[in-house]
Amino acid sequence: MSVYSNIWKLYVIKGLKWFMVAMPIVVLFFQENGLSLQQVMILQGIYSFMVAAMEIPSGYLADVFGRKHTMILGTIFCFLGFLVISLSFNFWYFFIGEIILGIGSSFISGADSALMYDSLAESKKEEEYTKVEGVAYGIGNFSEAIAGICGGLLAEISLRLPWHVQVVVAALIIPFTFMLVEPKVHKENRLPKKFKAIWQVVKFSLVENKLLKWLIILSSAVGFATLLLAWFAQPYFKSINMPLKYFGFAWAFLNLITGFSSINAYRLQKFFSKNSFLILISLGISIPIFLLSKSTAIMGLVMIGIVYLFRGVATPVMRTYINDITPSNMRATVLSIRSFCIRATFAVIAPLMGWIADVYTLSQSFLLLSIIVGICGVLASLKLKQLSNN
Repeated sequence: MSVYSNIWKLYVIKGLKWFMVAMPIVVLFFQENGLSLQQVMILQGIYSFMVAAMEIPSGYLADVFGRKHTMILGTIFCFLGFLVISLSFNFWYFFIGEIILGIGSSFISGADSALMYDSLAESKKEEEYTKVEGVAYGIGNFSEAIAGICGGLLAEISLRLPWHVQVVVAALIIPFTFMLVEPKVHKENRLPKKFKAIWQVVKFSLVENKLLKWLIILSSAVGFATLLLAWFAQPYFKSINMPLKYFGFAWAFLNLITGFSSINAYRLQKFFSKNSFLILISLGISIPIFLLSKSTAIMGLVMIGIVYLFRGVATPVMRTYINDITPSNMRATVLSIRSFCIRATFAVIAPLMGWIADVYTLSQSFLLLSIIVGICGVLASLKLKQLSNN
């Protein structure tokens, strides 16, 4: 079977993985079961902590034993995590479900993009990566958009029903991971099976290769900000008295924006230098979040839409920049280091943001978030520009 066939299989996996019918109502679901917003953020913090804790080891396992095998394991864990959450009614059972889900997500994270890049490299088409990654990300967002509408309608019947449907969707992903083909370029040049090898990749990514280090820092700042905003979108909808039946449609619209921008990211990329594009992405996310903290209902929705627009552009472009300067035999580990930084930051800061929103206002949380991502994003962009000029 051709290794290039991995591309359509990864498209299907991405589409199913992002068919998150539970996502538009997840915060409301947890709150219906007696959780405060701070507890909801703690749950997402523990999920992010588990993803972060397992990210680098799982990326290393993908580089050593194969991306296909780790993706199979990851999809099975995700199925079990959704199953536990769908059958739970209190914080601690949700806690266990998030741990299982976090482990599963970590095994998929990095391995899918590494498999995609190496499949294209073996097919002599690596120059298409930004386009292919953008299409994959777009498919994911279009899938989440459709799922958002479905989830909102299902929630009208019961807030638990979308979770039962989510379990079925998670089960459908598993057969496609078994159909993947491991690229030869990876089979023939794997990392040594030693724990020391993990540390060597971490050192290479965050110390020795300064360009890669600052790309990871910038990508992490942007990824953390957009991830946190995604979780605060539902409380924001609630704060402006949006009817529940429109939550799914609003979620769908935001994901359609991201999907459209990600599919066209490779076109937009051609009009800017790498450094200018990175600065544009940093400002395009931090400024709207700052304005969101000062906005009225309608203008606030516009600001969230702008962030989602840049979110779609940022993901495929930054993954391309990282992949371009990363050796094949450590690609999954390096991408996992990036995800680790995003999730670790989220695990630490998200509960604090939830507490600020509970005790003060959502606007205060948005203001603090804009300051954090603005400083980190602009600093990293300027450092990358400086390194590129040397």
